Amino acid sequence: MLITGYVLAGLLAAFIAYVGVMYLWKPAAIAPGFGFRELPVHGETYFHVKGVRDFGAGVIVAALMIYGDHHALGWLLAAIASIPVGDMLVVLRHNGKKATAFGIHGATAALTVVTGILLLVG
Repeated sequence: MLITGYVLAGLLAAFIAYVGVMYLWKPAAIAPGFGFRELPVHGETYFHVKGVRDFGAGVIVAALMIYGDHHALGWLLAAIASIPVGDMLVVLRHNGKKATAFGIHGATAALTVVTGILLLVG
């Protein structure tokens, strides 16, 4: 379970850091996948902030993986799952696409929690 947890944590870290870079570099290309039906006014500013946050989250997970404390990494992932939950709630609050809210943000939160649990029990 521990190896599976580390593999999933690495994939999550790489994926969310990549998403963050894309929101910083090409927000108009990736933003439609966030789940809003229409991009918000001054949306690029919002998506740049999201990009910094997502990139930072990926780097933090990677740093803790390198440190090698699987219990701390498990707790971090359990806590960091609040980020995609928050994204899901933002999309739902603004009448965004429910399929994206639950299918992307909700699923990411669930995978993050499961990965955290694998590392905590490993």
